[in-house]
Amino acid sequence: MLSRVADNLYWFSRYVRRAENTARLVGVGSQLQLDMPRSVRFAWRPMIDTAGAGEVFAELFPDAGEDVSDVEVVHFLLLDERNTSSLRSSVDAAREILRSIRDSLPQDVWEAVNDLHLYIAANGERSISRRYRIDFLSRIIDGCLKVSGLLSANVSRDIGFQFLRLGTALEQADMTTRIIDAGASGLITPRNEDDLEVYQNMQWMAVLRSLAAYQMYRRHVRQRVTAEHALRFLLQNNEFPRSVQFCLIRAQRVLPAMPFRPSVDRHMNRVVGLTRNADPAWLAAKNPAAFMDEIQVHLGALHSAIAEGYFHG
Repeated sequence: MLSRVADNLYWFSRYVRRAENTARLVGVGSQLQLDMPRSVRFAWRPMIDTAGAGEVFAELFPDAGEDVSDVEVVHFLLLDERNTSSLRSSVDAAREILRSIRDSLPQDVWEAVNDLHLYIAANGERSISRRYRIDFLSRIIDGCLKVSGLLSANVSRDIGFQFLRLGTALEQADMTTRIIDAGASGLITPRNEDDLEVYQNMQWMAVLRSLAAYQMYRRHVRQRVTAEHALRFLLQNNEFPRSVQFCLIRAQRVLPAMPFRPSVDRHMNRVVGLTRNADPAWLAAKNPAAFMDEIQVHLGALHSAIAEGYFHG
């Protein structure tokens, strides 16, 4: 397979999964804001940093400060074309890649991605309103899941499919850490510190729901939601397909079907070991944000090794 086609398949799957999880990330904040009483302060600004777009936001809006409204943050994360990680940018990037590799994927995939593009163009501005936001996000998530389903059901299991799997797995691992980061980054601040634990548990429940993980959490854990239990489930569960460890093991199992690259294996083993050896109880007692950042750095190094080993060599 040409390295250009492999690169495009890898990035196409990443952009589709990024669009889905950006919608889920905004959904965390939107749902929490609806659930919290007025006495609880809700901060939207940390979500921009969680999405990895803090520097871009600061350059575009140098006077914004920390007290940013939900309208500003939602527009930036969903619709701003200057933000290369926004929902619109991700869908547009996936669509442009698909134009160049339409012979490599079924026609149904093109139609599903194009439907997403047209839906955002027609309804994106309505998503800024709290009244329509959840419906908009749900439609986007459903559209992305449709693309993923078409890829899973209709694409031959050749080397191209392995690059699709690899891109999806790494993007999901990265975005799961970012959504965990959002749950741990102080989005809510109650006036009474005695209420902090209650609201933090509500925050972790919202994180689980944003990853479609709440029901599976209840099946596996069978205890009330706490930071420690949620972290253990989302980081280390071997059976839930959005947990970081599940995604990394899935990516690791793709590698034997590809040409051997020592650097890729080395970086893969490093981030798998880091996740497997994490102590959720310790992370919950401290602040998991720094650990999530560390995983993201290692995932970035793994991506660079993949790009160098398979696409730019």
